[in-house]
Amino acid sequence: MTAEPATRVLQAGADAIDAAARTLAAGGLVAFPTETVYGLGADATQGEAVARLYAAKGRPAFNPLIAHVADVAAARKLAVFDEAAEKLAVTYWPGPLTLVLAKQPNCPVADLALAGLDSIAVRVPAHPLARQLLAAFGKAIVAPSANRSGHVSPTSAAHVLTDLRGRIELVIDGGACEVGVESTIVSLLGAPALLRPGGIARAEIEATLGSRLTLAETAGDDAPLAPGMLASHYAPKARLRLNAENLHAGEALLAFGKALPTAGPVLNLSARGDLVEAAANLFSHLRTFDAGGATAIAVMPVPHGGLGDAINDRLTRAAAPR
Repeated sequence: MTAEPATRVLQAGADAIDAAARTLAAGGLVAFPTETVYGLGADATQGEAVARLYAAKGRPAFNPLIAHVADVAAARKLAVFDEAAEKLAVTYWPGPLTLVLAKQPNCPVADLALAGLDSIAVRVPAHPLARQLLAAFGKAIVAPSANRSGHVSPTSAAHVLTDLRGRIELVIDGGACEVGVESTIVSLLGAPALLRPGGIARAEIEATLGSRLTLAETAGDDAPLAPGMLASHYAPKARLRLNAENLHAGEALLAFGKALPTAGPVLNLSARGDLVEAAANLFSHLRTFDAGGATAIAVMPVPHGGLGDAINDRLTRAAAPR
């Protein structure tokens, strides 16, 4: 995919669904209507596609994205379902309910889409076109609103083009959305908790579960566990030393571009200096160092601007005293 793709617009239909599925498989970005607004879709399993999605929206921040799937069976392949999750899924899917669950050990969703967390936000949308696309694509699609960050959410293909023409490959024009509130987000990582109010009332969910929902804290950090909820971000066990121009004894190296000479462990975010590739590799490389038992990591400088700002933000957070 080119850095500045030509943006096609196709009317909703079988040809548009086929083109969208092929575009997503190739790592491209596709805008399509959902129950509420147009979503900007990327293959949830391709880290570089997810990185391009963050970049297309502007002012990127590596916060977790909701994985949209075709049905409950597909959701079970991504997340661990307990009795409460099964009950909510059967009752409210397809529909505007997002569940935050522990991810499956072999969950194929990219670390970048999960912001490096061990949990995943998942839902089955109700919009017919979204469901057709998910069925045709056969994998999870992450799909935040199809607009530049901070702009008004798009409810038509024209709105999407105003913000994203030249930044994405394809827009499926399914007409105007029936604008509604966003999906309700419920965490089942511990005691059931309401992370974001939305299209399904808290009282309905409590009646279904037969128990109260606690209210999650939404202040203190800007790295949410899911859209609408703030929680601690992923950080490695090792100490990070940023903007390293040399190596200290015992340090592993997290490189960018031409790596510093070292005989120790080294992983390169992008040997060719590509910020999209670097963003895609960020969390997985930190996890690899953890798995290898690294206790100290020297991080080479990563340039600022665009995705570089988001990468540096997360590295700064990971390096903070704790």
